[in-house]
Amino acid sequence: MARILAIDYGKKRIGIAVTDELQLIASGLTTVPTSEIFDFLASYLTTEKVALFLVGEPKQMDYTASESEELIIPFLKKLKEVFPEIPVERVDERFTSKMAFQTMIDSGLKKKQRQNKALIDEISATIILQSYLSRKI
Repeated sequence: MARILAIDYGKKRIGIAVTDELQLIASGLTTVPTSEIFDFLASYLTTEKVALFLVGEPKQMDYTASESEELIIPFLKKLKEVFPEIPVERVDERFTSKMAFQTMIDSGLKKKQRQNKALIDEISATIILQSYLSRKI
């Protein structure tokens, strides 16, 4: 079986999480500068099989698209062009950054460590992926 790769898209950084090959466990993988995402994905796909890209969908409280959706649309278009064989699904990502920050607090990270925005993005991608897996079961 192939992995599922989740993407928490940001203007500066992209958090990435993946499942194991059985698609049971979500784990944070890394954070990549946004400008390097396609090089990273191409490299990753040379060693790992990916069955699905999950991309966070930022929404307002009333379920309308947030302003950052405008940045994601061109990314999605290019993602589908560069990797046409891998389907793309969207997942509501409301509250993932807050949940990621709370996860950092709960795990006992010191204040300085909690200021690491790259770690927050990676944890957010993991939360997006875990929520998808929970619904799938």
